[in-house]
Amino acid sequence: MQEKSFQIGVVGLGIIGSAISKHLLSSNHQVIGFDIDQNKLIENNGQPLTISTSLKELLRSSDVIITCLPNEQSLSDTVDRLVSLKDTTVKTIIEMSTLGIACKSKNKEKLISKNIHLLDCPISGTGEQASRADIVIYASGDEQSYKEIESIFNSFSKDCFYLGDFGNGSKIKLIANFLVSIHNVASAEAILLAEQTGIDLDKIFEVISSGAGTSKIFELRAPMMMKREYKPATMKMNVWKKDMTLIREFIDLYSVSTPLFSATEELYELALEMGLEEEDTAAVYETLKKIDQEGADKDE
Repeated sequence: MQEKSFQIGVVGLGIIGSAISKHLLSSNHQVIGFDIDQNKLIENNGQPLTISTSLKELLRSSDVIITCLPNEQSLSDTVDRLVSLKDTTVKTIIEMSTLGIACKSKNKEKLISKNIHLLDCPISGTGEQASRADIVIYASGDEQSYKEIESIFNSFSKDCFYLGDFGNGSKIKLIANFLVSIHNVASAEAILLAEQTGIDLDKIFEVISSGAGTSKIFELRAPMMMKREYKPATMKMNVWKKDMTLIREFIDLYSVSTPLFSATEELYELALEMGLEEEDTAAVYETLKKIDQEGADKDE
């Protein structure tokens, strides 16, 4: 049985939005994109993505919108533009950004009068994983609306979990990113230690990746740390700063003790102070190298 075809508009063609759009081009859906950067050029297997120069045009020609946006203002502006339209075919918005739950909830309420459902569907995975359709979706919100568009996720993710009430997706996303922040720093510490062993780093990576000490983040980021090459970024340090702020607010809301996360906050802040904002978050390794060198200088 052929899956239902949708007219899909992708708003926000950054690292994740571009990857999702490429996969959608290979599906049976009709896809159009929009980004404030009008120089975007996206194609898959020689098939170019139609990129609209007008957000209004995209909102009028789509029945499903996917938003992959950098900040809360971008989401609010998109929703406000949609609400202002007298005629639109949009039925569902799949909101995939990592943003505050309060912001998403506020924009969900704005759409009620238009009978448009906003689903909270953040992703787990890096840009590099998104390019391979290796991401996981944490979906929450109106169940009937989710079931109607669930097939869309098949083209760009390896799995999708429906998690019930609106906002549950973002809660789990923040918990996942909480772990990512720690795993990333732990990977950097491991590589720093590995350098001192005299064993070939590639061999260490191969062995660690096959055993109990590995993590998805170690496997993705340790090679970047070993080469000390952090571009192209799968998650830029300056974008990660927003995620770290959201995680901290989430932790404080529930008054949980998180000493490991607190330790990582200082290292990511140091990375920004070192001018690494455009580098991949694997560049947190450079902060450890800096601290290690400063310690060695003091000992001389």
